[in-house]
Amino acid sequence: MKTILVVDDDNVNLQTTREVLSDTYKVILVKKGQQALAYLETGDCDVILLDINMPEMDGFEVMRKLRESERLREIPVIFLTGDNDSETEARCFKEGAIDFIAKPFVPAVMLHRIGRILELDELRRGLADRLEQKIREVSDIKNRAGHDALTGLWNRQYAEEAVNTILLSGSGGAVMMIDMDNFKLINDNYGHIAGDKTLKMFADTMREFSEEGDVLCRIGGDEFVIFVKDVTSKPELSLRAADIIHDICRKIDENHFETDTSVSIGISIAPGDGEDFASLYNSADKALYFVKQNGKNSYHFFSDRMAAESARGEKTISIDYLQDIMDRADGGTGAYQMEFESFHHVYNFIRRFVERGNKNVQIVLFTVSGADDAKRTERAVEILEKSIYSCLRRSDISTRYSGHQVIVILMDITSENCDMVAERITDNFNKMNTDGQIQLEYGIARLSGKKKVT
Repeated sequence: MKTILVVDDDNVNLQTTREVLSDTYKVILVKKGQQALAYLETGDCDVILLDINMPEMDGFEVMRKLRESERLREIPVIFLTGDNDSETEARCFKEGAIDFIAKPFVPAVMLHRIGRILELDELRRGLADRLEQKIREVSDIKNRAGHDALTGLWNRQYAEEAVNTILLSGSGGAVMMIDMDNFKLINDNYGHIAGDKTLKMFADTMREFSEEGDVLCRIGGDEFVIFVKDVTSKPELSLRAADIIHDICRKIDENHFETDTSVSIGISIAPGDGEDFASLYNSADKALYFVKQNGKNSYHFFSDRMAAESARGEKTISIDYLQDIMDRADGGTGAYQMEFESFHHVYNFIRRFVERGNKNVQIVLFTVSGADDAKRTERAVEILEKSIYSCLRRSDISTRYSGHQVIVILMDITSENCDMVAERITDNFNKMNTDGQIQLEYGIARLSGKKKVT
């Protein structure tokens, strides 16, 4: 049964309205505008019969309060008025009433008008529901069209539009182009079902290492893109890229695929490497190609390559000059010390060298601990690097991984001899270190030709 809320300060009008309507509708009677608004805070109705001339708050003011509420503004309102002049009639409609009834009202007219308004309102609601349903259907179709069916990530067309919109808004970010190395072997050796599961795992891992606002996309096959919104810091991007590579390789290793499958990532940063998706994608693709040509299973920034090439400019050199400058760049003693961002390329080169030649190569990870402030730790790590440099050969390599850890690769050495070298470095460190709270520990592992994921 439909509910009619009647607002009138005249008791006779209220009782008469009840007698006319109660056989057909549920009738709620109130005498003041404030009472009507209080009822509507928790109650509901299908039509409001609203008297214009009331003390304290007249009908027009009540109407304005109703229109301020998103929940109440669509309730049909019929004004009740003893003034049937054209000016009052015009104002009723201007304030938002759907109709008005002049007093004294004729019962049959009142019933007819309320019935017609309820019928129209029901038709309006039905059309609104159908429109909302159609909007949802269109939105769902558009949403499905923008997604990759297998992984649920966005497709390239949507990603390009989304990234361009973000960049045009003034936000920065970076494009990571991610490719799975040797993925075809999974399909060939284990079937396409295993391949599809691997791609879904790949997509889920990308979600795990993404933040709100990032755009995740499957370009096709085993190529994916992440647009990292508002992040342009190379250390932060490096950490995320390394985490993605490690986690995906770990999951692939848990599936026991004998395919040497790994992950390579090329990174471009806006606006320096491009101001739209297409140019950033092209730059990231070139950075990815660099990784593919230098051992795979790593990441590379497009800007690093461009900066190095730009520094060399257009100068042309001879082979003799090349050998000369390379020889002069080699100090001739002590271990090579290099930045970690370049170290992983050398690591992968050595790994392939070990795989092909079955050589003995050991990795040592030194860790400094015990200091309660960064300055003391930094001094200790500097001492450690001096110890490493003085104790190792020029064929060995070291890099600082973090503020308290240093990695060393020892070429052509057995694990027993490697332990002796690590002890010699430790002894040398302890002689130079005067901070009694500082401790130095190390771990040793043999570098295998096959990738090892822990």
